[in-house]
Amino acid sequence: MADKAPGAFLTIGELSSELGVPQHILRYWETRFPKLRPLTRAGNRRYYRPEDVDLVRRIHRLLNEEGYTVKGVQKVLAAKAPAETPVSEAPRPIPAASVVAAPTTPPSYLPDLVRIRDRLKAALAA
Repeated sequence: MADKAPGAFLTIGELSSELGVPQHILRYWETRFPKLRPLTRAGNRRYYRPEDVDLVRRIHRLLNEEGYTVKGVQKVLAAKAPAETPVSEAPRPIPAASVVAAPTTPPSYLPDLVRIRDRLKAALAA
């Protein structure tokens, strides 16, 4: 395949091979991200405009490199337009290791639960 000009439209096959993503994933993204609307011609052939290609690259980066879920990417894209928010400024997911543990004080209902458990043990033993 010959190289295209930078502003040329890309077919779904060209874009999928460029990103290393199967074509059905790109079609799935079209259903999940309303801003992603490639041109469709006869026979449902998809042609991605340069702004669509940029959006697909951003979605791919957020999902596969930054670790976002589809729902998380939807929130990032809904928050600000892609041109307004560089990926470096987009909110990042919180790593599991940085989540603060719950306080160590026992809840006030714990003594009641212990009493109930002990009564059940005694009843089952009888």
